[in-house]
Amino acid sequence: MSTASVQGRGVNRRLDSLQRNGRSSSNASRPRHRPVSHNDAYTYALRVALLHHLLQPRARRLQHVPAPAPPPVHRATTSMNDLMKDFSVIRDSKSTRFPHGFMAELEKSLTGVLMGKDRRQEYKDPAIKRTFAVFYTAFTEQSFRKRMEQDRRVEDLVLIFFSSATKELQKGKAATDDSWKLMVDRHVALFVRLISSTLRDHDWVRDRSELTTRLATLEQKLLKHDQDLAAASTRAGGGGGTSIEVEVPVSYEVKDMPLVLVVGRIFGVSITQMQSDINKNRSVWTEKAALQDLKTYQNFLNLNSTKTLRSEDFDVDEAYEAWRNSEGPDLSHLMLAILKSNPQLAKSAPGGSHLPHLGAESAHSDSGYSDGNFSEIGSSYVFDQPVDMSGYPVDGGGMPGASDDEENPFTYVPSDPRGYYRFILKQALTHDLNSPEQQPAEGFQDTPLSFLSKPTTALLTELCVRWRIPPFSRAVLFLDVVKDRFIEQDVSLDTLDTAFTHVQQPVPESTKPSSTFLPPLHDRSKWTTSDFALYRHILSDLHDALLRDLYDLLMRCYETKQPSIGPLMFVIENHVLDDPLFSKGPEEGGGFAAQAREGLRQKAKEVYAGFLSKEVPSSQDEWEFYHVIQLGRAVLKLAERIQKRYRKNPEIMGVNPLQVLVETVLPAYGDDARDIVQRIMQVAEARDEPVDIQDGFTLYKELVEIRRVQMDALPNVEFAFHIESLLAEFVWRWIQMTDEKITDWVEQAVKQDDFRVRTEHEDQIPTDDERHSVSVIDIFRSFNQSIDQIAQLNWDDDLQYAKFMTALSKTIGAGLMRYCDILEQRFTKEMDRLTPEQEATAGQTRQERWMQLAKDAWNNREKIEPFQFFPESFVKLNNIEWATYQLDNLEKSMNVDACAEVIQRNTPAAIQRQRKPSNFVFTIKIVEAEDLKACDINGLSDPYVVLGDEYQKRLAKTRIVYSNLNPRWDESVDITTQGPLNIIATVWDWDALGDHDCVGRTSIKLDPSHFSDYMPREYWLDLDTQGRLLLRVSMEGERDDIQFYFGKAFRTLKRTERDMTRTITDKLSAYIHHCLSTNALRSLLNKGISMSSVSSLFRAQRQSVPQPGPTSAEVTNALRPLFQYFDDNFAIMKQTLTDAAMVMVMSRLWKEVLSTIEGLLVPPLSDKPSQQRQLTQQEMDIVFRWLQLLFDFFHAVDEESGISDGVPMDLLKSPKYHEIQALNFFYFEATENLIRTSERMASATATRQQQQRNRLSAPSALGGGHSFGGAAGLLGLQSTRRTKSIMLSRNLGTMRKAKEEKRKEAQADPNDDMILRILRMRPEAANYLRDRSRQKERLAAAAAAELIVRQSLSTGGGGRMVASLPRR
Repeated sequence: MSTASVQGRGVNRRLDSLQRNGRSSSNASRPRHRPVSHNDAYTYALRVALLHHLLQPRARRLQHVPAPAPPPVHRATTSMNDLMKDFSVIRDSKSTRFPHGFMAELEKSLTGVLMGKDRRQEYKDPAIKRTFAVFYTAFTEQSFRKRMEQDRRVEDLVLIFFSSATKELQKGKAATDDSWKLMVDRHVALFVRLISSTLRDHDWVRDRSELTTRLATLEQKLLKHDQDLAAASTRAGGGGGTSIEVEVPVSYEVKDMPLVLVVGRIFGVSITQMQSDINKNRSVWTEKAALQDLKTYQNFLNLNSTKTLRSEDFDVDEAYEAWRNSEGPDLSHLMLAILKSNPQLAKSAPGGSHLPHLGAESAHSDSGYSDGNFSEIGSSYVFDQPVDMSGYPVDGGGMPGASDDEENPFTYVPSDPRGYYRFILKQALTHDLNSPEQQPAEGFQDTPLSFLSKPTTALLTELCVRWRIPPFSRAVLFLDVVKDRFIEQDVSLDTLDTAFTHVQQPVPESTKPSSTFLPPLHDRSKWTTSDFALYRHILSDLHDALLRDLYDLLMRCYETKQPSIGPLMFVIENHVLDDPLFSKGPEEGGGFAAQAREGLRQKAKEVYAGFLSKEVPSSQDEWEFYHVIQLGRAVLKLAERIQKRYRKNPEIMGVNPLQVLVETVLPAYGDDARDIVQRIMQVAEARDEPVDIQDGFTLYKELVEIRRVQMDALPNVEFAFHIESLLAEFVWRWIQMTDEKITDWVEQAVKQDDFRVRTEHEDQIPTDDERHSVSVIDIFRSFNQSIDQIAQLNWDDDLQYAKFMTALSKTIGAGLMRYCDILEQRFTKEMDRLTPEQEATAGQTRQERWMQLAKDAWNNREKIEPFQFFPESFVKLNNIEWATYQLDNLEKSMNVDACAEVIQRNTPAAIQRQRKPSNFVFTIKIVEAEDLKACDINGLSDPYVVLGDEYQKRLAKTRIVYSNLNPRWDESVDITTQGPLNIIATVWDWDALGDHDCVGRTSIKLDPSHFSDYMPREYWLDLDTQGRLLLRVSMEGERDDIQFYFGKAFRTLKRTERDMTRTITDKLSAYIHHCLSTNALRSLLNKGISMSSVSSLFRAQRQSVPQPGPTSAEVTNALRPLFQYFDDNFAIMKQTLTDAAMVMVMSRLWKEVLSTIEGLLVPPLSDKPSQQRQLTQQEMDIVFRWLQLLFDFFHAVDEESGISDGVPMDLLKSPKYHEIQALNFFYFEATENLIRTSERMASATATRQQQQRNRLSAPSALGGGHSFGGAAGLLGLQSTRRTKSIMLSRNLGTMRKAKEEKRKEAQADPNDDMILRILRMRPEAANYLRDRSRQKERLAAAAAAELIVRQSLSTGGGGRMVASLPRR
């Protein structure tokens, strides 16, 4: 059976047996020992200390002896074999063989002697060197060296050296001369000494003590006649005598007994008293009595008596046998030590003249009582040869006073060795702990424990050896004593840890377990049952004591400076809980955890009560948010400190201090915070003194942090109250304050802005990022700060946060609208200033003005001067463009779509269906007018439109279109109303002199019920004089929606941007109309024709000769003034406008060019015939040539790089451009073909209308009492688009998407508009135009009737409204 299996089985059996109640039966037969008294313990300790002194090696001194007559010289022995018999007796012993590697070291020593490096005087003799040289030759021979490495026997080396020395020293000697033989003994002795020194120098003596002893004995025998290696004539001062060593008699003085002095110090006995006790008992406390104790113990051991340990004291037989087998050799060693100290005891033994063989195993026993213990106190208990002590008498004859106790057969061993040893150990530990200044005595080895002195350790070791206390019992008893002293608070936790650490750590391989005062407890299979029981009792008592200390420390864990529990937990976990012999029921550990948690709850309540009394005033009228904040910070600070303190080990013996703190304090704080905050707000409301908003925000952050801590620690426990519901009032107040101040912020920002590019140097070319001014930067900085103020709160209620962002978006939209109004007013004022000619005209009289106008009309002169733009005007346009991009970034940062989704998801479906907007936004686009009344003497007008309500409040005003009876404005305005509203549209003629003339009026009623499908409609409104006005009207329900507010803000910016751009291009459009007019075309065709040639035309024959047309160069040169005009103005714009704004202005100019060229080719769309003449082929070629030249000019492709620097190609090739290009296919077609094509397209359009009934236009009756004109339905299909809604303009992405869809729809849905416009120039098509107009009116009326029926059958407009709201 393996050792491991035996050991494992032993431990398991022992653990099982200790759990059974019958285990005590093995000790029941033992007599119960009486308590150990102080005097008895002192007496037995004194006996052992005295015995230790008696067994010490005797001191020696030199004594002169006169030299007798010289006897004949004899050899020390008759032969070398007789000298080496000591080695042959133990030939097979491992301890007598020299170690591996010894041969190489011995060779180095021999070399040192031969070369004179050895400093010892005895090796300087030349004869010695010759003898060693001869041996060195034999020593280095390979076969001998190999054999020696295998056998490693010392006697072989000695015999070879003896042979070599004999051969060398007898050279030249007579056969009768024996003097050389003595020299052989000397040389062999020196060789033996060299071997011993080699072993000693390489620390091989420890493991080869037997070999060292034999070598020393051999050396003494060889030097019997010449020990000092000197001649006889020089000894004793030349007197012929000799000096011999004699033993010093044993001293019985206490001062000469180190361990006796230790006993006195431990028990507090004076030297005089101890001297008296020793003198009184010296006849009894002798070496012979010690020898008798050993033999008596040996007999009891053999008889399995109760005086020694028995097999019943062990759980496994293997452990008992191991202990028993170790006791025999140890007892023999102890007896040998006594006999060596007092050889007279050996003479009384029968057969004492010849010592029998003891057995090799005693020489290297692994028992717990080897001679290593005695070497520590300076004695040598080993004989030169093994001895068997079984022949010595063991009776008590001749030993007076064997024991004072009749029941105790021993002199030196008490009746209860464990009890006496424990008492003395406790006494010694108490003494040494109370005498920390005591230094270890000289000559004692270092002890493993710092709190026991070296003399004390020596005494305890001697007691264990004499009283036969096993090593494991020593350690268990030591821990029991330390445990008691710890419970009594006489030793510290560090001392307890040191004690356990020592007895639990493994012993170095080079050290025998028995050579230490406290051997380790690692081999527990050899323990006795009493040791097991005591050790478990030690662990149990320590566990209870340590838990009490841990409880006390935990009760202080909430203090600022809590004592560390790390050392205590280390001892509990490593020395108690991790020990396999410790067994505590789970209910005991749970009981501690429950008690500790309850105690911590009380401590937490006390700590929180302290915080509450410190931070919160007792008077409720003095409460402020600051007090709640400070109370929360104190709680958080404590929680953070506890978390940091127990970061590595948050749970201690089933107790989590942080969790207990959070469970106790945070709910209490939540309740108190709610009550205090509510009370503060009630007091503030009663006093009409609102709490500061920033205080509310700070309080919210603190409360949220405390709630987070509670959720992390207690995920299943809700916070005491909903923080957001209680403190949402402060956010709404902040938003309200922002809404009240936003207009002032905008006005102040504009007021402080000079609208200049932001360059460091005037000659520096600004980048696009520097071309906007500071006002727009300040405004958006204010917007972002307002949003960040709420965003930084990390509001933990998504619905409330979405509502906050919705309210802020409304405020931001109002601020941007105000900013756009101010900038547009200033921009309009700057752009509408008088030209120098107008200023000069303003100084003339009325008669002079009429005369000048008549003169200009007679001369047909039109002066077109370039407009001088202000850089500040362009900066304003840059600001609007930059604001658009910043608003788009703001929309992304606010996560507008997510906010809208949260609100919609948390709004019940029933409420969504029932919700109707209270405000309605009508978008009125003033498109164009036709056939207006001429108010100027030149037969034209300068019309503009003013919109007002029924209370004569001005709502909007368009720009002025100069010299035009068919003007086109394409301007939009938003009007918000809560119910039906009558709008009056008045067309005015602008006059530089005097009052403006009224061209005509019309009206329209905006009724939300008529636009419940939220589809746009177009109205031709007849003026009360002549002509008519085209309005495009759409409606959207204004609602509390973040997407709606952003869409409204975006549309405001884009309209402002468009209006500014149009105003800029209007300043250039006059010259565009001049250069691309009918007069310019005719001038180009009539170039070079004089009055005589014109007269000849009337006299010419009827067959006319076609005139040659203008050359390509002439056509190109006709536009050079326009190109130069563009270049001059573009250069001015380029200095200030950004690249994007520049492209925007050029794109708008391109639209103006397309509109002008379109006006040259066809008249506007109407149901009446036009007076405009159709162009000839030659004229049309010139117009399209101009179109191509202008296209190339605006595209601005670099000839070298091929890169376009102008308007992108996709903007140039707009739907209008493709419509103009398509005129080539129909322009010169016959009227009948055009009518048939128009009818085919009308049929296809009717089919599409039938399929798209949800996109029909409104009936004419909705036009506020006015009916459609003849062309009421010509634009009906275009009115079905919804790309201009606010929701589709909520960011730049949706705007780009809507524009792209509009482009695709225009390309995929062709109509016959251009054909109808061509037919207006054909008088024979008048009837067809009238019939088409009536057809459109009927279709529109049918569509309106069907729409009314559908609305009446539906469940209500609200549901349809919600369904039609576009959502991302």
